[in-house]
Amino acid sequence: QVQLVESGGGLVQPGGSLRLSCAASASIFSFDHMAWYRQAPGKQRVLVAAITSGGWRNYADSVKGRFTISKDNAKNTLYLQMGSLRPEDTAVYYCNGAVDSSGDDYWGQGTQVTVSS
Repeated sequence: QVQLVESGGGLVQPGGSLRLSCAASASIFSFDHMAWYRQAPGKQRVLVAAITSGGWRNYADSVKGRFTISKDNAKNTLYLQMGSLRPEDTAVYYCNGAVDSSGDDYWGQGTQVTVSS
């Protein structure tokens, strides 16, 4: 069982930046793809950004050009660099890792990001 632990959330002013981290308890080489999702109050959880084992990246239209997903295989860590933050980016951000062959799907506990002046 792999554990994912997010960190780096907090309160930031509009226009500011944050970097989220997701530390895995085992090698992230086993994941076919990893992703960041977010869930705002009263709304469904939605995909923010994803990255495959080969490094291909995909972003939600709402964050393109502002957020960057990356990973450090040596540190078993996934990152989300967030810039030009807006109040509508306020949400709990979750880390996800998936293994296609087994159907295993892992989630972190979430980290709160609040964008407010």
